[in-house]
Amino acid sequence: MKKFKFLFLATCILATASAMQSCSDFDNDDNRVLLVPSAVVTVKPQNNGESFIMQLDKNTILQPTNIKTSPFGKKEVRALVNYSETVAGDSENIRNVNINWIDSIRTKNPVPDLGEENNEKYGNDPIEIVKDWLTVAEDGYLTLRFRTLWGYGTTKHNINLLTNGNPDNPYELELRHDANGDLGGEMGDALIAFNLKDLSISDMNDIKIKIKWKSFSGEKSAEFDLDIPESRHIAPANQPTYSRYVN
Repeated sequence: MKKFKFLFLATCILATASAMQSCSDFDNDDNRVLLVPSAVVTVKPQNNGESFIMQLDKNTILQPTNIKTSPFGKKEVRALVNYSETVAGDSENIRNVNINWIDSIRTKNPVPDLGEENNEKYGNDPIEIVKDWLTVAEDGYLTLRFRTLWGYGTTKHNINLLTNGNPDNPYELELRHDANGDLGGEMGDALIAFNLKDLSISDMNDIKIKIKWKSFSGEKSAEFDLDIPESRHIAPANQPTYSRYVN
């Protein structure tokens, strides 16, 4: 299966409801399940990019059987995937799967808190974090489904996660949103992921991070338990539709 097939299917999934109806290959009930992601995973290239695995959770690896190399090259990224299990894996922690489609989530590193320069550098536009299964801290990543206003153009929204804002708590982070002036339009959802593996972590078994953000109704915060597993070798009805406009 070639990469353009992944991208076509992902476009169908992340399009609006009317656009989804145009994906005629998925009109019947049996195939409609293919439009829904099975999981959020970390795509991990192996053997210098010659193969890859997908980390499903702290203890479970998905081993693709129908694709040899990652469609994202040698980059480790978070991704949405729809898969079907095939034969049993080599152990209870490894599942052999066929990938029906896969689409990367914008994955980036946190940035330093700049104090009084934050508004100018990172913006201060309101944003909401959506509490559902796509918002999760695992495998050393914070993956967020977020909601904000989107105009009708193609303006990119900059989303950043700031570190070192609280000298007393290195695990307190701030989510910042710069809409680049795109403040009208309608509410819509998108996805973003942040790699937290470079945080100064003292206890690998009990990590709780706190995220602060400016919402449409004032300042908010939430806490997440973060799993960082050792390196290993070997869905909602309404999908986030604005992820292609996230930077």
